[in-house]
Amino acid sequence: MLTNKMAQRSRTKPANSQHDDQEPKHHKHHHVLRSILLLLLIIYTITSMQRLLISPHPPPLLLHLDQETKNNLQADHHKQSNNPTLCSSLIDGSITDVNTVLCCDRSHERTDVCYMRGKIRTDHNTSTILISGPGLDTESSIRAETIRPYTRKWEAGIMNTIDELTLRPSPSDSLHTACDVMHAVPGVVFSTGGYTGNVYHEFNDGLIPLYITTERFEGEVVLVVLEYHSWWMTKYGSVVEKMSNYEIVDFRRDRRVHCFSELIVGLKIHGELTIDPYLMPKGNKGINDFQALLNQGLTPSNPNHFMQSQVSLSLPLPQEQKPKLTIFIRNKSRVILNLKEVIRACQRVGFNVQILNPKRSTPLSEIHTALSSSQAMLAVHGAAMTHFLFMQPGSILIQIVPLGLDWPAETYYGEPAKKLGLRYMEYKLAKHESSLSKEYDSHDPVLVNPLVITSKGWSETKKIYLEKQNVRLNIRRFSKELARAHCHVYDTKVL
Repeated sequence: MLTNKMAQRSRTKPANSQHDDQEPKHHKHHHVLRSILLLLLIIYTITSMQRLLISPHPPPLLLHLDQETKNNLQADHHKQSNNPTLCSSLIDGSITDVNTVLCCDRSHERTDVCYMRGKIRTDHNTSTILISGPGLDTESSIRAETIRPYTRKWEAGIMNTIDELTLRPSPSDSLHTACDVMHAVPGVVFSTGGYTGNVYHEFNDGLIPLYITTERFEGEVVLVVLEYHSWWMTKYGSVVEKMSNYEIVDFRRDRRVHCFSELIVGLKIHGELTIDPYLMPKGNKGINDFQALLNQGLTPSNPNHFMQSQVSLSLPLPQEQKPKLTIFIRNKSRVILNLKEVIRACQRVGFNVQILNPKRSTPLSEIHTALSSSQAMLAVHGAAMTHFLFMQPGSILIQIVPLGLDWPAETYYGEPAKKLGLRYMEYKLAKHESSLSKEYDSHDPVLVNPLVITSKGWSETKKIYLEKQNVRLNIRRFSKELARAHCHVYDTKVL
């Protein structure tokens, strides 16, 4: 009996041993397959997200919606309002075959943009835009949206100054007011409030986003303006007219009821003074196209006309063999204290110098004329740097960077200028070239480690480095940069 049991164990052990050897192999093979499948799934997900984020067109799923999905989208307003991808596609015009829609894309950190399609009417008395149509006949389907159509939504203080609009679906029988004006083309609603009055913000927060949002309509769009300023239209009217073939609607003062079948409320924005072609609906428009529009709008019928009362020349008209350098001067802060020496240094290296000191009333076309015919531009960091948009690609932009302003100088003007195709140069002040060296000890962080100050926030940066600082350039050191710029002019064959 003992022998039989031992034999039985002997027969059983190899079998169990063989199973034990196979089990790890089986599990190992199973884990490898699972790992491969998981890796493929991750790659697919990442690739899909990248395509969704960078593609100027929506994914095929959105381009080819079946009828059931379209019906669901029209019926489920709550879902529409919380579907930024769908709403973005409607705003870009990638999806057009839906009847009645009210949605908002609030996914961008800088701006909210809402889209309406249906029977749309304005009500300036209540700051409301009403929409009716199929699927909006019951109160249960109504979801109102509110929006302040300005492109700096992260700045609560300035956004609180922007007029708020309510976009409200309404049953058809509640819209008794007849249309005074029935527009046959879509409309775009935006605000000219906020920081309007500062040329950088006028372009960055307004005009460029307006171009980004309206370009796909090729002029067949009505512009509806909140907080309309007549001076703004006087200044930029010739540019705005290149974006719209129709009279602008002043939302507050125009008491008529305006009706649309399609409306975009708010503006899209890509970044600082720039346009990303990959984010444009057709994927083929960039900042150079916006510049071309500026050139069309700002080139006067007589390009030789130049009003001396607003812009003065420091020298006689440029000689043909010398490139022209235009210097913007400031009057309150970041003033060039030794301007005459700077002008003479520019002349010595071979530039003809033109001085610009534009006022708010200076026609934009005059500044455009001066810069579009210049081979180089020089300015201390500030809003006037925005005028580099008038410079021809290949021209030289020299930015004088005061203490503590390295990051905004590069972000707001340096990088955008390079994207436009300019040769960008910067002259960073040494501490002894700043007027702050007269107010602070030589070892004070304000002079030797500005990051200590700027890390406290923009208000502290503004108070010290923007509002209290003037510049006195070291002419010997600065002349080296001027000579390099002069060589670049001929290297790039701007003349």
